[in-house]
This record gives sequence, structure tokens and C-alpha cells, in this order.
Amino acid sequence: MYFCAPVLIAVTRALLYWSALFPESARDVDAPTLPPSDLYINRELSMLEFNKRVLALAQDPEIPLLERLRFLCITCTNLDEFFEIRVAALKQRMELGALAQGPEQLPAQQVFDVLRHRMLNVVQQQYELLNNVMFPELAEAGVPFLRSEDWTDEQRDWLTNYFHEQVVPVLTPLTFDPSRPFPQVLNKSLNFIVRLRGRDAYGRLRHRGMVQAPRSLPRLIKLPEHLGEPDTHQYVFLSSVIRMHVDSLFPGLNVDGCYQFRVTRNSNLYVDEEEVSDLVRALEGELEASRYGAAVRIEIGHECPEDLQQFLLNHFDLKDEDVYLVEGPVNLNRLAQVCDTEDRPDLLYAPFTQGLPKSLSGEAPILETLKQQNVLLYHPYHSFSPVIDFIKAASRDQNVLAIKITLYRTGAKSPIVDYLVAAARAGKEVTVIIELMARFDEAANISLANRLQEAGAHVVYGLVGYKTHAKMTLVVRREDDQLRRYVHLGTGNYHHSTSKIYTDYGYLTSDRKLGEDVHKVFMQLTSLTEARDLNLMLTSPFNLFDAVIAKIGREAEHAKNGRPARIIAKVNSLNEPNVVNALYAASQAGVKVDLIVRGICSLRPGVLGLSDNITVRSILGRFLEHSRVYYFLNGGDQEVYCASADWMERNLLRRNESCFPVQQEDLKQQLVDDLELYLADNCNAWMLHGDGNYERLSPGDQPRVSAQETFLARIALPN
Repeated sequence: MYFCAPVLIAVTRALLYWSALFPESARDVDAPTLPPSDLYINRELSMLEFNKRVLALAQDPEIPLLERLRFLCITCTNLDEFFEIRVAALKQRMELGALAQGPEQLPAQQVFDVLRHRMLNVVQQQYELLNNVMFPELAEAGVPFLRSEDWTDEQRDWLTNYFHEQVVPVLTPLTFDPSRPFPQVLNKSLNFIVRLRGRDAYGRLRHRGMVQAPRSLPRLIKLPEHLGEPDTHQYVFLSSVIRMHVDSLFPGLNVDGCYQFRVTRNSNLYVDEEEVSDLVRALEGELEASRYGAAVRIEIGHECPEDLQQFLLNHFDLKDEDVYLVEGPVNLNRLAQVCDTEDRPDLLYAPFTQGLPKSLSGEAPILETLKQQNVLLYHPYHSFSPVIDFIKAASRDQNVLAIKITLYRTGAKSPIVDYLVAAARAGKEVTVIIELMARFDEAANISLANRLQEAGAHVVYGLVGYKTHAKMTLVVRREDDQLRRYVHLGTGNYHHSTSKIYTDYGYLTSDRKLGEDVHKVFMQLTSLTEARDLNLMLTSPFNLFDAVIAKIGREAEHAKNGRPARIIAKVNSLNEPNVVNALYAASQAGVKVDLIVRGICSLRPGVLGLSDNITVRSILGRFLEHSRVYYFLNGGDQEVYCASADWMERNLLRRNESCFPVQQEDLKQQLVDDLELYLADNCNAWMLHGDGNYERLSPGDQPRVSAQETFLARIALPN
């Protein structure tokens, strides 16, 4: 069953909380009088459109070859998560007989049918690109992927030896009968269904067998250089090696076919805070169960006979509509290994050295600098090292009394975590709010929590149902018999690796009002009491939603009264219907609205009489656009906010999020200029049309403008 009782409990609790928290006037922004499906773009369809834009980057011959391969791998990872989370939830609604979903009120079955058609097209394009374009171009560039029919005798001998020495010892070939049922299949693992003929050692007829490839085995095998041409690195897929030698795993039986398959399972976690006494143990149980959740998709080698396909479908309780036949490896993401290990500058983006703001280029300790001035960082063009140095300095400074931080994703071997552990062991008050429910990082965050607790840090888990997604650090330091607060606020995670490929703003300051606000928010997160009378910050799920609606409405009033009015918002996703309706109303009042939305966007721009004054563009390039910035012209007294929150229902209503203004004029203008540069981009921008389709912009006869390339030239240093 896809349905789980905690889903209803969580939804009901969220609705009740929402009703109590937001007055009707704030929540129910009047929608224009059009059918819901004409007002909003379906979230799932919009998400799939984003993946198609990523696939277009993989198809772009102007991008270096290995980077194109990386984009292809990203499309595979995105689709995996899409099935694990969104399609799984959609199937739950279909099983329940849900008539409609989302603000657009489309029936779940209708959404699934459209998705199925489009996903088949995406998968077909993925493998046509891989087989017909990338493999030939990689071979020509000296990075060939060898098919079994192309192996030389010497290569075949080496691979046979490799198979028997490195692969066979960890394989477990299986056959089936009433005492040996079909084995458990891990989520997204590589498996082979084998057609057999003959009698086993006990005289019983055998028709089918199975081989599971343990995750400990590398999916790509790099051949020794002496087995190939000079200056080439040759790769062979593990699946090819297993298929070529599978008959040796079933001695005495005839093998008539061996076909790869991979099952994607429902990976949504259902933890009800009122039904568990130990969140960590409950979550660990859910993580274990999710490895064998309900199947939602099966990928099978295209040459697999229909009867074996049907056998697999019956076992996993799937239908024909859940099958995706592939002509190549069932997990394209495994190819990312080549992008990360091949030392081929000619096939990769040009390297660069991250820069530093002028205010941090001197020798002064970072805390001393922050006494005098605020610092705005824009990663990855600016280095993430000032953030690490900030926490490092706090961990070692004898006058620092306390460090508080929120952690959502940190990555393995995080230097920030190392300094927090050192600070706790040195006797400082270290409080870490860890979000255990950070999707796909749950196990890593449990381990992180245990490590910090062992060091003596106060570890507080995010509230179930209201993920702690805010990005904040507070350092309390004694100076001249007074306490001064130093703060870092950001739009992205404390993750030193992703800071090199995600665009995010970070703000370092000792501003008294912001320091007081961050202190109150931390008190709220640890004690679950209300953070009252904030000076500058806006937070979810409390006042951020109301503030966004009010500020959009204020721009509409300015426009109606003949004053300057404009809105620019840069977010990852936009689907909150009241925000969409407020933007429609602002457009109809004459407000110019420019939205930079990387992924999901439910708003339909440029529709006559509805959203004539709204543009929506998606920027996709070398770096993942992740920063969130809100701009309101406000009649000339402009306001600029940076935030951890997208304009989504979950971020505005069901998460703990932080949003802060940048008031220093030069830094505020820097943010405005950055937004204008994104709006001028004609190289990496895709314009959304009212029908839900995107069009890629081209410079044509106009000067070429790439925001990311411009930031690299302005801020970063070439190698």
C-alpha cells in the first residue's frame, strides 16, 4: 500500500496549525476568476520541465564534453529522486482515488498519464544522447567505453581474470522455488534476471535465476593502460562483465539470457512526532524500511523478453506503465565517476580560484574585521573559507562564550563540524540544531548528532513537521565587560563542497539588531517559545508568509497610486498559491514583476489580463543557482532581503526559515545589480511561457551576457 496513516495525521495537523497561525485576510488572497488549471502550472509537470532543461545542457555542444556527461548524470539523479518522492506520492493519491491535486485541481491519474508520456521521451533522449553522441565523442577524445563485442583477446582475458578474482567472491547467484522465494531487492540496486534451462544438482527443472550486484563493487572498471592505445583511458561496465560470464555462475544449467534491471522505491519517510518517544530510533527504522519501500518504477534492459518483464512486474506489483526500457546502463549516474577522476582540462570547465571581498583581504582577524564592517559573500565566486574561518576563530578565541548554529546538510569530513567539536571540548557552550529529516541526508545527520553529543555540544533536533531549514550561526563574545554578538546568515547550507558549485549569499555582521534577532530565533528553536518583537528578521512559519503577501500588496498599492513599483524575486521554486495570486493582482495593478525561478514554477506569466507584467526565467549553467533574494522597489525606498526560503508552501508554512534584510547601501546595491545581471542574461536563461513551456534565450545580434561568466570575471581569480 502506498498510503500510510501518518500522512493524514501530518496533513491535518498542518492545516489546523495554518488556520490558527494566519488570519483569513493574509491567507486567502483572491484568485482571478479563471479555472484553476488555467491559473497554475502543475508542480510535478514543472519539475519535469526543469529536468528537461538540464538535459538540454547535456546536449549542448558548446559545453565541454565531460561537463555534458555530468549534466546527463544529474538528469538521472533528478529522475530517481522524482520517482522516489513525487511519483511515489502521486501513486498514493491514485490508490486512494483522489480526484484532484494541487491548486490547479488536476486529477492525479491525469497528471500521472501526462508525466508518463513525457518521462518516456526524456529517457529516450538520455540514451540516444549517450549512445549516439557521447560514447562516440568520448572514444574520439581518448576516453572510450568498450562494449563486450569490441574487447580484444587480451582485454577479454584480463576481464575474465578480474571477474573470477574480484567479482565472483561477492556474488550470490540465486534460483527460485517455494523454499527459495524471490529475494529482497534494494532500492536502485543493480540486478540481473537470468533465463535458465535444465535441471539443477537435485534434478529439478530451473527456468529463472537472479544475480544481485553488491554495492561494494565498482560499476565502472578502468582497464590497465597497457591494454589500450597510448593516451587513452578505457572503461568497461560491470554489467557487461557479469553478463559475459554469467553462465559460470550456474554450472550445469544452460543460460539463455541475462538482463539487467533496477527498481526505484518509495523513499518518503513517515514519522509521527506524537507516536514516537525517540525520534532518532524511529527515523533509523524508517530509513531501513525505505530501502524496501513500495516499488514505483522498474528499469529493464531493452532486450529483455516480455515474459521476463511480466514476471518482474508481477513480483514488484507494478503495471506496464511503470516499466522503462533502457538501451545502456540502468543507472547513468555511475558515469559521474569518470567526470571526477579524468584529468582532462580540455574536456572540463576552466578552473578558477575563488576570490575574497576586499574587506577580508588583509591580515586582520575576521572577528576584528566584523567589528568595523559587514561582509557580503557570493559563493562560489567568493571562497567559503571566511565562513569556516569565522567558526574556527570562534572555536579558538578564549573570549568567545557560546556558538550556536543550524545544520541541514554539511557533507562528509566537514571542517565546520571539526571546529564545533573542538569548541565543545574546550568548554564553550556549543548548541547545534540538526535537521534529522534533511532528505537523503538523514543517516549522515544522525551520525553527526552523535559525534557532537559525544564532544559535549547541546544537540537539538529539528521539529518533526516543521523542518529547520534556516541557515544561521551566532557567536557570543565577551568584550570589555560586555557581550557582543557576531552573526552569519546565509541562503545555502554549511557545506564546504557544494559551496563550490552552488550559488549562495552569506552575510557576516556584528549588527546589534540582527544579533538580537538571531538570538531570539535560536531561543525559539530550542525552547519552542515564540520569538517576539524581532527587529529586522522575518521567519517561517510565523511572519514571513504574511510579510511576503503584504509587501507584494504594497507594491500593487504603489502602482495604483502612480508611484514606482517593481518586484524581483530569485528563488529555486515558486508554488504557494496565495503568493501566486498576490503576484497576479500586482501585475494587474501595473507592477512590473521579474521572477528568476530555477526549478518549479506554478505561476503562468505573460497571460493577457492575468499576468501581462510578469516574466519568469530560469538560469541554468555551470553552477546551480541556489540563492534566494527578494527585492521590492517600495516607491523608491527599496528593500532587499536574502533568505533560506523559497516561495513554496512548505518553506513559507511548514518549515523554520530565516529571512534577513541587507540595509547597508553599497551591499544592497550589489544585490540589486546582481539581480539585474541575471535579468540581462541571454546565454543561460530560459523564458517560461504561459502554456508551461520554456524557450531558451540566445544572444542573436545582441551582446552576449552570461551572469555566471560575468561573476567569475569580476570576483574569482583565473588559475
